[in-house]
Parts: sequence; structure tokens; C-alpha cells
Amino acid sequence: MRKAQRLGPELRGILLTLLAMGLFGCMDGISKFLVAHYPPTLVLWLRHVAAVPVAFLILARQHPTRLLRPRAPGLQLTRIVLLVVEMNLVLVAFRVMPLADTQAILAATPLLVTALSVPFLGERVGWRRWLACAVGFVGVLIVVRPGLGVLQPGAIVALVAACLYAIYNVLTRRVAALDPAETSFLLQITLAAVLLSFVGPFFWVTPAPAHWPLIVLQATLGAFGHLCLVQALAVTPAVVVQPFTYSLLLYEIGIGYLLFGDVPDMPTLFGASIVVGAGVYAAIRSHRRAMSR
Repeated sequence: MRKAQRLGPELRGILLTLLAMGLFGCMDGISKFLVAHYPPTLVLWLRHVAAVPVAFLILARQHPTRLLRPRAPGLQLTRIVLLVVEMNLVLVAFRVMPLADTQAILAATPLLVTALSVPFLGERVGWRRWLACAVGFVGVLIVVRPGLGVLQPGAIVALVAACLYAIYNVLTRRVAALDPAETSFLLQITLAAVLLSFVGPFFWVTPAPAHWPLIVLQATLGAFGHLCLVQALAVTPAVVVQPFTYSLLLYEIGIGYLLFGDVPDMPTLFGASIVVGAGVYAAIRSHRRAMSR
């Protein structure tokens, strides 16, 4: 624990973000498999229902019921509704596009968060961080190679999801000043499960027995991933954390290859290397800045 404290809040936030992206990458691989068999809303509903007991177990020592009393209920509800809609849209995109292609479009989120963090959070954004985000996004464009072909319905859905996710991240950072990360995490899981319970049953298809372990596994991965990301945003400015969400693209390239046989071509690998380079540069800059204070 003491060693983690010595890293400084920014580097801790970066490491938590990288861990969260790895967990989300594995979860997305399972989700892509499940949405090929079941409606996306049903998959999302079952994931959150299964994640509720997992979340309570994670926070068992902190009296979870006390954490369900936010100081900013309006902001919490708004960000959770946005997240539920965004996750539904992402699953729809997964159904018609490869994991890496979908994530490449979602990688526009950091640029949107960087822009929104200035007016809504009052965070200072230096030119080097803007440059890191921009270079990372160039890497994403190399992967996608956008032309008329990218303007397919799945790509438009993914772009709308990126906009919603950017707003969600800004609101998560804002409520972090009022509520502890554990409150935001627990509310996110439980309220999302409640909201989805109003629509999920209408899409019911009885899952095959062999698929239930996958449903529970994706719920567990998602719960731990959201906890890591909420904690990262609680200790680190959004503009520092967001460039590292590009790493999800790298995770999903690997998972797409291992699970679905999606073989990345040379432009994809080249673009991914640019994304990694931008992330490493931003990490070094963030760490040096923290050490100089």
C-alpha cells in the first residue's frame, strides 16, 4: 500500500486505468460472443443483475448500504442513465463490427473528454497533453482508415456511444468531489441493474446452460473494471486518465484475434504502435510533473 502511495496520484490513476481497460477488453470479448446469440439489452441486463452481488461482496467491509446515500443524486442518476444507453449502443455496434474497429471509433472519447473538461471541470490542459491525445487519435485513424465505408450504421452508433461516454466520464469526475469512489461504483452497478430491469425482461431468451458461466464472468470483470476506473477518476484529472483508455484498442485487437480470428493487418499494427507511443509519452510527462511538485 505504501509503495502505491509513493507512485503519486496521477501514476496510480494511470495504472488503475490500464487495469480497467484490460478487464473491459476481456468483458467485451465475452459480450461480443453473447450478443451473437442473444439481444444486446438482455446481455446487458443479465450482466448488471449478476454484477450486483459481486459489487456488494467487493465492498462488504465498508457497509455497502451506507454507500447508497449520495450527496449528488441528480448527477449520479444522470451519469448512470448515460452509461446504460452508451453500453447498449456499444453492444449493438459489437454485433455488426469487429471489436477493434468498434473500439477504434470509441477511442475518440479522450479528445471529447479533454474538450469538455476545460469548461465543465475547470481543469488545465497543457499543449503536451493535447498533443498526446491528438497523436493517439491519429493512430486510431490509421487503424480505421476512414472513408465512405466507415459511415456505416454500426460506426455511427459507435460514434454516438463515444459522445455519451465522454459526458459520463466528465460527470464521474465531477461527482468525485462530492461522493467517494465506492459510492459512485455501487450506485452505478445497482441503479443500472434497476433501470435495465424495466426493459430487459421484454427481450428474454433463455440462455443455454453453457452460457451462464460466461454471463457471470463478464459481470465480474465489468464490476472490477468499473471500480478501477471510478477510483482512477477520483484521484486523477480526467485529461490525464483518458489518453490511457486508448490501450483498450490494443487489448481488443488481441482478444479479437484469439477469440474470433480477426487478424490485424499492418496498418492496424502501425496505428496501434502510435497509440502506445502516445500513451507512454503522456505517462512520462504526467509522472515528471507530479515528481516536480
